Amino acid sequence: MAIEAAGVMVIVAAAVVATLAFLHGGLASGDWTSALRRYRANLGRGILLGLELLVAADIIGTVAITPTLEGLVVLGLIVLIRTFLSFSLEVEIEGRWPWRRAESESAAGARPGESL
Repeated sequence: MAIEAAGVMVIVAAAVVATLAFLHGGLASGDWTSALRRYRANLGRGILLGLELLVAADIIGTVAITPTLEGLVVLGLIVLIRTFLSFSLEVEIEGRWPWRRAESESAAGARPGESL
């Protein structure tokens, strides 16, 4: 239960911190579009971290008690759903598919006029 509580606290804290950063960034710069983009990324990162803790709590909870086939199936479904949510959030934050990360990083490191 402590890990589940930590996961929920991480998500709530991330939402509060991201909202404060959004308001500060928007008011300070006047560029609300950029502030909103950073807000969504920061909020998504907090949710991802919280989801990781919640998945860990589910795994520990299932393994700590006598595992049953029904419990393992439920755990598998929970992990599958949360993994899909994590994947979707990562794509939203990064703005690209995870397997395209190397291409984006090499393109960012290329000098103008260089071919990839």
